[in-house]
Amino acid sequence: MFDNLNWWEIGALLLLALLIFGDRLPAVINDGLRMVRNLRRMATNATSDLSRELGTDIQLEDLHPKAFIRKHLLSEEDEAAIRKPLQGVYDNLRADVTGVHDELKDVAAAADVRPKGARPATATGGAPTAPAPRVSYDDAT
Repeated sequence: MFDNLNWWEIGALLLLALLIFGDRLPAVINDGLRMVRNLRRMATNATSDLSRELGTDIQLEDLHPKAFIRKHLLSEEDEAAIRKPLQGVYDNLRADVTGVHDELKDVAAAADVRPKGARPATATGGAPTAPAPRVSYDDAT
């Protein structure tokens, strides 16, 4: 949770909390912990109520809409039937994009007038920088 904070920043935050809340800081921490416990208890009660209503075992992680539909509403055959037409479209699109990419590389190589072995110049005069890695939609979902 605090992976991007160093010890100085955490200390500064604690000092700031002490300055803001003063003598009430233990009570504020206690209220915060009580709120977290109540939220956790409400989530547990909601999952148990939903599990009892649906007649299946539901975990807190299953409440994500995609995971819930995959696990509780669709059978494996239904999911395969839904994926099949989309997979064909994806494969065709991927093949088309790969073909266009290869053609563009061929055109760029044919249009390159630099002598072989010459490196492209950069604004700083150093070696060219590598492009940033692309994030796919599969990683985000």
